[in-house]
Parts: sequence; C-alpha cells; structure tokens
Amino acid sequence: MISFEHVFKRYPERGEALSDLSFEMESGEMAFLTGHSGAGKSTLLRLIGLLERPTRGQVIVNGRNLGALPRRKIPYHRREVGMIFQDHRLLPDRSVFDNVALPLVVAGLGHKEIGRRVRAALDQVGLLSRERATPVALSGGEQQRVGIARAVVGRPPLVLADEPTGNLDPDLSREIFGLFERFHQVGVTLLIATHDLGLVMSMPYRTITLADGRLANDSRTW
Repeated sequence: MISFEHVFKRYPERGEALSDLSFEMESGEMAFLTGHSGAGKSTLLRLIGLLERPTRGQVIVNGRNLGALPRRKIPYHRREVGMIFQDHRLLPDRSVFDNVALPLVVAGLGHKEIGRRVRAALDQVGLLSRERATPVALSGGEQQRVGIARAVVGRPPLVLADEPTGNLDPDLSREIFGLFERFHQVGVTLLIATHDLGLVMSMPYRTITLADGRLANDSRTW
C-alpha cells in the first residue's frame, strides 16, 4: 500500500524535513506515527496525500510512484486518500451535510448517491441527527467527527490523520481512536500522526517514530 524508499524532503527556508526515510505499510494495516514537534510527521503525510512531492527518493502508494505522477492524475490519487486534520478545516457557512458532501460533489456524483453516502458516513460517526447544523453549533469533538465523516465518505482505501485528537480531552480522544479501529476492521489502511503516546501505548498497533526527519524506531515485528 505505502512504500518510502530513501525519501528526502527539503524546504529552501528551513532545510531537510525528511532525511533518507524508508519504511513500508501493508494494505489494511493501522499504524501510529509519532515523534517530537517538527520531526517530520506532517510532511510525511503530505507526501502520501500528494500535497507535496519528495525532493529525492520514491514514495509509492498503491503501486504509483507519486514523484513521477502526472499533474492530471493527482485528483484521482487524492480521491483514494482520506485526510483528517487537527483543525477540522470545515466550511463555517455550510451545514454538516454540505461539508461532508464536498468530496462527492467535486467527484461529480449524483444528488441521490451523495445523500445516501453522506448520511451513511454521518451515521458511522454518530452525527446523523446533526446534518443540518453548522460547524459553529458543534462541540470540538463533533467537529472532528464531521472531519472524519468527510474523509471517509468517498470510501477511500487509505486514511491519513494529522494530530486528530490534539484539541480533545482524553475521553473524546479514545472515542475518535475507537472510530479509527472500526474503519481498520473493515479493511481501511490508516496512518495516524499523534502526540498522544499514552493512548498509542494502550493499543496493539504498529508505531513508527520519527526524530529530526529520520526513522528513529519502528515497532513492526513482521
């Protein structure tokens, strides 16, 4: 599913964010990405989501070399990757329904299919009754659930989450991680960047740790 082969990412203004990084993830695997602030976690996720390209090395996702992918094919790649952010990135003037529907509208799905998929996604995250609400009327935990529903509404095989529980209390964090486990159980591949080491250590999943843009530790044993 994901392969990094001697990947470097350098920014002119701040130097190397990733240095000679190599690792692999299997299809259907769930793993946590940890490391200090500035270790390169967000950069790694952005490379997988093709929001940026590597400076050197190869990032391969679903058999595609993302560094060589033509610009016209980038939208097709992104439809197969659900991205969840710490700050939710919801449209404040749109309803919960419209926020979740956005990827499907961009993909050109019909009105009836959009309605079916959006309500199924909201049901998965426990927010079906809030589809007409605006983001400002929701709690932080509910807003994050809307972000998760938007990420999975297109049924992507791969979901990336960048500090999805950074602004939530421990109980809400456990609920969010429980949602990720449910997606994992139906075959979705998940890579979750997080500082919540206590919660990570309490769960039986692989942990990939970065330090200064390099692979510091990988708990994978198979």
